[in-house]
Amino acid sequence: IYNDQGRRSLGWKKVKKLYCSSIFWRVPIIGLFGANILMRGFLKDILLLKNPFRRFQEYKKARGMSYFTDILDWLGGFPFEVAKPEAILDFFRNKGFELIKLKTAGGGIANNEFVFRRAD
Repeated sequence: IYNDQGRRSLGWKKVKKLYCSSIFWRVPIIGLFGANILMRGFLKDILLLKNPFRRFQEYKKARGMSYFTDILDWLGGFPFEVAKPEAILDFFRNKGFELIKLKTAGGGIANNEFVFRRAD
């Protein structure tokens, strides 16, 4: 479940829905958002004095897919479900589970990760 960021999450949901609705929308969405994602990573590497091409070379080792495939996977990932960590915690506690481990997205759009076990 992706971290709920309010309006930003709603915006991504609309983009993803459009992307999946028709091939007509894919080209402009890849052009606009894909290029933006690529450039942000490229500029970040330049500012940190890193080789910007290394990001692409090493990405597959860490993620199991190429950087470009991951961008397409992100853009086309629909349905796009979001929730605040508190909502997930409340849901599982009400079902008799206890939280064992939590890794939050730190306010970003990434996934929050939870490990629960049944409280017996």
